[in-house]
Amino acid sequence: MNIANVNPVVFAALMSAATLSTAARAQTDSVPPLAPPGRLVDVGGWRMHINCTGLATPGQPTVVLEAGAGDFSVEWALVQPSVASFARVCSYDRSDDGWSDWGPHPRTLHQDVYELHTLLEKSGERGPFVLVGHSYGGWITRLYASTYRADVAGIVFIEGGMDNPVRMLPNGRLAHNADLVRGRTVPPVKTSHPLHVADIPPAAIAAMKNAAVEMAPHANEPPRDKLPADAQRMRAWAIAQIKHYGPSDNPFEPEELAGLAAERATNPHPFGDLPLVVITRGIIEDPGPDNNAATEAARKRDFADVAALSANGRLIVAEHSGHHVHLEQPDLVVATIRDVVSAAKRNYLGAR
Repeated sequence: MNIANVNPVVFAALMSAATLSTAARAQTDSVPPLAPPGRLVDVGGWRMHINCTGLATPGQPTVVLEAGAGDFSVEWALVQPSVASFARVCSYDRSDDGWSDWGPHPRTLHQDVYELHTLLEKSGERGPFVLVGHSYGGWITRLYASTYRADVAGIVFIEGGMDNPVRMLPNGRLAHNADLVRGRTVPPVKTSHPLHVADIPPAAIAAMKNAAVEMAPHANEPPRDKLPADAQRMRAWAIAQIKHYGPSDNPFEPEELAGLAAERATNPHPFGDLPLVVITRGIIEDPGPDNNAATEAARKRDFADVAALSANGRLIVAEHSGHHVHLEQPDLVVATIRDVVSAAKRNYLGAR
């Protein structure tokens, strides 16, 4: 692993996050302030945290919650308890974050999908699954559904799942993902040999510490101030850990998203008539070159395309939310999950 080969856009941001003189305040290895609410499961020489609640019912799918970049299981604290009242539901921490250990690197989407599948299998959680993916987690959700199609009974994308998103480069220029593809071969997934801190180059350690110092004080700014106190406490700890910045080590992301785009190009509805809902924001956050009325209209068109991954897909606009709909309108997210679970259950029983 060479974390210095991280995506140059992300790595440049890390390197400029704060001055090196303050880096010592970041944590390289400290104990979480709270015990994990779920279980730590060995997935190949490292442990991942999974928190499943609610009853497993024959014929009803289990809901799997996939957080966005920089987020982990506690982000679902306003959604999971309500979903647990009508379905089995699992949130988890990807490797390098929350209660989970460091995992293998680089952190590709394919690696994330393999690890989630292994985690569910080893923890005894059985499909079919309704996958709920927020933001970056939408790509993991989409790739999981493509890889393990028979295991997936429904999908909810929350501000996620696009295959050609707009990126802002360090020079301020906007570029679509397709413009960043360089034909790199995505490495095979790793089933063992998790990363050790001693393997990380000193320059990358310094960058990660700097990012932790810069970001930790902002861990619970709005809308995350809506989270329960324990969730905020755990977030404050997690954002101060250097492992939280390990998942940025994916130089193959453009190629992986291009692969998703290629799948859609060969089949207008690659997920058939799978129950699928896309929830997108109704409020523009942080206005700028990549966040304005024109780009917002394009985003909604792109998310309509994501909904069309299924002939049974639809798009919902969360009129009172920004990017984190599950924090700002959790009731809408819960109601949408309930609808998809019900549709998936009807499909499952109809197929028997």
